[in-house]
Amino acid sequence: MRSKLDFDRYDRIRPIRWIGEALELLDQRKLPFVVEYRSCASSDEVAAAIRDLTVRGAPAIGIAAAWGVVLAARGIDAPDGAEAAHKLEPALERLNAARPTAVNLAWALARMRRTLGEAGPDWRDVVEREARDIETEDLAANRAMGTLGAALIEAGSGVLTHCNTGSLATAGFGTALGVIRAGVAEGRITRVFAGETRPWLQGARLTVWELQQDGIDATLIADSAAAHLMKTGQVQWVVVGADRICANGDVANKIGTYQLAISARHHGLKFMVVASSSTVDMGTPSGDVIEIEERDPGELFGVGGSRTVAEGIAAWNPVFDVTPHELIDAIVTEKGVVERPDEVSMRHLFGV
Repeated sequence: MRSKLDFDRYDRIRPIRWIGEALELLDQRKLPFVVEYRSCASSDEVAAAIRDLTVRGAPAIGIAAAWGVVLAARGIDAPDGAEAAHKLEPALERLNAARPTAVNLAWALARMRRTLGEAGPDWRDVVEREARDIETEDLAANRAMGTLGAALIEAGSGVLTHCNTGSLATAGFGTALGVIRAGVAEGRITRVFAGETRPWLQGARLTVWELQQDGIDATLIADSAAAHLMKTGQVQWVVVGADRICANGDVANKIGTYQLAISARHHGLKFMVVASSSTVDMGTPSGDVIEIEERDPGELFGVGGSRTVAEGIAAWNPVFDVTPHELIDAIVTEKGVVERPDEVSMRHLFGV
């Protein structure tokens, strides 16, 4: 990276704003045409915002949940953090149930629980500082990952990304999109393609809009055009994020990631996963045991509120899939890079 100013230039969006009395979340359902923040004054309102995709992206969900705990704390009286943790447990459980697949949610809540359990009479101040730390640490991690991931990409390369992994999905800068931002700033990446990402169109509505805000040219493609794009030779890397990384290097991410990894391997492209270490779940041995969230099949029946499917048609709507570690060339975290991940290399970097 040429200078810190490059980070600032490519980091203009903040999806989460703590204003002291409430948490403001950029409503990603309304982008790109309406930029509007939704105010959450309670932990249950934060849980609802996570569930209905007002806020999305594994790191952003975890950060929002941490601030949800701060909001929940305002409704109880307790002499110390241990008793506060006991009283807050129902609210934490409701937050945790909002999205089951993204490990960052459970990680952030566990961290808030642990902090509460160790806090004394000033537990309210302590828990608010912890939520702020989770947010600021995520931003620092994203910038570190951007530099590490970009260093793997040869100058003049083209990249394809999936879903949205940028500032909107994190505290800022992004994971996979952070690598792309850093790669563009360093001249390593000269062509960026984004898949539309059905059924919520996070690539079409969010990713290309984000890049446009930073002055980065991006080309949108239909999800079904990805293999043909790879065949043309215009891309050399597929760079994606993750919602959970297992102990053996298997990765759960937005539905459609698995088929991109298969196509990339067939066409000789490299496949990179970028996620903070909080996304690594060494307690989950492989992707075979991950609970895959399924959403309302009705999400497949239309686009933008207009129905496109005849009545009486069934649909299946899994939100995530699992990419086997054998198809992944590099997992990039702020702690370092795992190339050709497997159980041994993952344990070497992340322990048990």
